[in-house]
Amino acid sequence: MRASDRAYATLLDEIQSGILRPGAVLGEVEQAARLGVSRTPLREALGRLAADGLVAQQSPRVTVVTAIDAGDIREIFEVRRALEESAARLAAERGDAAAFSELARSFARVDLASAETDAADTAHRSRSDDGTDAYYALIERFDLALDAAVANDYLTAALRTVRTHLVRVRRLARDNPARLAASVAEHRLIAAAIGARDADLAAHATHVHLHNALHSILESLRASTGSATGTAPAAATGAATAPVLATGQLPESVEGPAPVKGRS
Repeated sequence: MRASDRAYATLLDEIQSGILRPGAVLGEVEQAARLGVSRTPLREALGRLAADGLVAQQSPRVTVVTAIDAGDIREIFEVRRALEESAARLAAERGDAAAFSELARSFARVDLASAETDAADTAHRSRSDDGTDAYYALIERFDLALDAAVANDYLTAALRTVRTHLVRVRRLARDNPARLAASVAEHRLIAAAIGARDADLAAHATHVHLHNALHSILESLRASTGSATGTAPAAATGAATAPVLATGQLPESVEGPAPVKGRS
């Protein structure tokens, strides 16, 4: 791996994981020394991150990690909705139906029950972390299968750009067990609809999933902002008012309980 690629991969991971938080200063000299690279490959890495929208240059030698606010998240989801609904529809028409049916069964086997146990219980917390990590790994498998099924380089390139930012955004909902459980069911329905070659249901289920995800993330952001400023966040208004799925059940070929609807 080239020095610039290594620096880019390290900084990208640190930004997406939250190690480098919004507003963190990335001094050229300090970062080059920390990452063990010269300043030329570091500049190349920072240039790629700037093109991704993850950092911004404040001066010739100082770069900062960009912030994500509610407006940014809404804009990301506007693009995400257009891309992912189209991708789900195309995957239902072009994809390997058996592969997506198997993914639906994998989502049905995801166990996040320990996420709702006592946080003081170390064993339960460990199981919860493992289950959450396994779920996000399964989402990566689903995304790869979706990209392969779409078979459109322009669409998948646009999706990769959006996903770069989604890794940061998803952290806001990671500690919400109810939302994670609902998201599992939503992904299962999307995969099952693609497997059943029901393009309309696949696109509609994707729309509902993104509606609920956006609502939950914005609620989490408002709550965290209220905590940070010492003010009480506005009272929750309950579950998101999401469109109702055309069918409340999975295609008959998919096993498992009916999906959870409308939870955030």
